[in-house]
Amino acid sequence: MNWKKLGLGAGALGLAVLAAHPALAQTPGGAVAGQVPKASIDKGDTAWMLVSTLLVLMMSVPGLALFYGGLVRTKNMLSVLTQVLMIVCMVALLWITFGYSVAFTGHNAFWGGLSKAFLMGVDANSQAATFSNGVYIPEYVYIVFQMTFACITPALFIGSVAERVRFSPLMLFTALWVTLVYFPIAHMVWYWGGPDAVAGAALKGAAALDAQNADAGWLFQKGALDFAGGTVVHINAGITGLVMAIMLGKRVGFPREPMPPHSLTMTMIGASLLWVGWFGFNAGSNLESNGVTAVAFINTFVATAAAGLSWVLVEQLVRGKPSLLGAASGVVAGLVAVTPASGYAGPMGSVVLGLLVSPICFFFVSTVKTRFGYDDSLDVFGVHCIGGITGAILTGVLDAPYLGGQGIADYSTKPGQLIPGAYSMLGQVWIQCQGVIVTLAWSSIGATLLFLLIDKTWGMRPSVEVEHEGLDIAEHGERAYHY
Repeated sequence: MNWKKLGLGAGALGLAVLAAHPALAQTPGGAVAGQVPKASIDKGDTAWMLVSTLLVLMMSVPGLALFYGGLVRTKNMLSVLTQVLMIVCMVALLWITFGYSVAFTGHNAFWGGLSKAFLMGVDANSQAATFSNGVYIPEYVYIVFQMTFACITPALFIGSVAERVRFSPLMLFTALWVTLVYFPIAHMVWYWGGPDAVAGAALKGAAALDAQNADAGWLFQKGALDFAGGTVVHINAGITGLVMAIMLGKRVGFPREPMPPHSLTMTMIGASLLWVGWFGFNAGSNLESNGVTAVAFINTFVATAAAGLSWVLVEQLVRGKPSLLGAASGVVAGLVAVTPASGYAGPMGSVVLGLLVSPICFFFVSTVKTRFGYDDSLDVFGVHCIGGITGAILTGVLDAPYLGGQGIADYSTKPGQLIPGAYSMLGQVWIQCQGVIVTLAWSSIGATLLFLLIDKTWGMRPSVEVEHEGLDIAEHGERAYHY
């Protein structure tokens, strides 16, 4: 089976030891030491994962669409809604056609195979592993859950180029981007054989265990921890957004003309839907309904609350007034930062993470953006990429058991048992940095090449006249509001 999360090893522990995931600490009843437990599907786990899938879909439509839609000017409202909706529709079909197979089957460390293209060989009886030995969910459930992640990731980066990108070239860019950037990154970070495969290989000897570990994604083999998508989703989309914003150029009139959000009420609704849906995003990424799901759930709640409060306090100090836009931005920054750490950190560590990430993101969306003069329309880079980097690196700190984290579990000899004194914070932070660097490089290079290809052959940007008129009328022939 194919799985995400849990790096194979941390620091000097090597590939035989799987990096911490507390779900692994739950040995199924009836398991015998030295044997792989018999597989079973729990209806509660399945129900929870179906609910989580719906919650993550809600993050895209309507959550992200309303969040972004409220932030743009009236004349571009419908263009953003259309882009988000159609990206979700298109990527969902690409996912079941070949995306799932590329991301979550074995082939090499960077790219999965096509053995499950068009979902070949998958039926109602197919099973996918969770993080507990002997516990499975229907593979269709895992496929559709991961599909929602693939759908929302490219929808995020459109915020960087909102109000100045043509619809059809954007859709082509997105299709190529998920194929050449998202699917490989998901494979590198999240693909592995599952706990039973590792435990079974260990019973056969060191050579079999090494071969099993070598089948995992490249960053997974290194031990990079990403519980729910700090690298795969947020850094990936955030750096792509920055590349597109720079290459596309500034909006006409930016920064001379004021371009305030047309409906912060709508943005608040979207941010609220994102927060609620994010519980499926993070807690659902545990793939089971158990104590670790509760860990990810509470971490998602408190880190987000801390970040929202932190951003408003920073605004109060710097600008003298707390704003709703700042509060919503802080909430999203907290959600982004806790995503990679949600199942690894403890609640108090997550609070600290939330308090830290907002000042960092605030600095990037205000000072850094102004200093370098790039037009990241809706601050995708400053919030998602920077917040994702902060969370990804600090996951290596917050996973430490002596800071309330989940530590390291050894699947090869003691499935689910924590190894006392095994956690190397410095080593894990370095592994986390490698995951960040690889994601930044892969995504930025891929986005640059794809943008150049499409822009030179088709043209990504509309004319100045179209920008003045607004994309709603020019691109879609309709208005968001009639007065």
